[in-house]
Amino acid sequence: MWDIVIVGGGPAGLSAAINARQRDRSALVLAGPSKKGWLHRAERIDNYPGLYGVTGAKLLETLHSQAQDMRADFREGLVRQIMPAGSSFSLALDDDLIEARRVILATGANQPALLPGEEKLLGRGVSYCATCDGMLYRGKRVGVLGASANAAEEAGFLAGLCEEVLFFGKDSPQLDSRVKRMKGKVAAVLGEDRVTGVAVGKEEHPLDGLFILRDAMALAALLPGLDHDGPFIRVDRQMRTSISGVFAAGDCTGTPLQIAKAVGEGCVAALTAAEK
Repeated sequence: MWDIVIVGGGPAGLSAAINARQRDRSALVLAGPSKKGWLHRAERIDNYPGLYGVTGAKLLETLHSQAQDMRADFREGLVRQIMPAGSSFSLALDDDLIEARRVILATGANQPALLPGEEKLLGRGVSYCATCDGMLYRGKRVGVLGASANAAEEAGFLAGLCEEVLFFGKDSPQLDSRVKRMKGKVAAVLGEDRVTGVAVGKEEHPLDGLFILRDAMALAALLPGLDHDGPFIRVDRQMRTSISGVFAAGDCTGTPLQIAKAVGEGCVAALTAAEK
């Protein structure tokens, strides 16, 4: 079990990793590819003290190298859900589970909009991980909303379990021949107590479950019960969230969306999380 798991590999997350290691806590950073973020593409940064004119890529590289030198660990992937487990937490990273005593959220400000009905039916037919929950739908009819790089692979996995798999979303030439490609955009998840289907335009497609596979997770889906104002997580001065043992830092806590703020908040979050 890790002492501190940090979700996000930007300045806030890397600062948190550095400061967690300074307190001799084991630290694992979970993040997607850094080259996809806006900071990596920034040609010049003039407002970060001490590194005038640095590129975003160079700043990230410097922070990442420092965290590595201090023996922080890294894994690439999307955290789909965080589940409290007594005094610790389980984090679903793609198809793996990671255990942590403390969690620091440094996910940035970009949060995907949820579909109508998605939050209400989470855990009642809506899932974010095919390899985690696919066995629950053996012999049933499911949909896959494919908006992530591994969506086609997960749809293929489901095709080996389910009676029928309908694929909605961006075009993917790699679809398993057993997966049925659907036209149109999913507008809503249907059902009262459980998923009964999806609405696509004026049509409704009956389903027993829907797997929503995105490159980012909305806060309400990532950690149910977490207090937030729109895309921003509520924190106190020590970067504590509404859930004991969970902290947040950086752009995900609100404005100003500045690198210096993110680094400072990452430091505070790590120092608070490292307390006994």
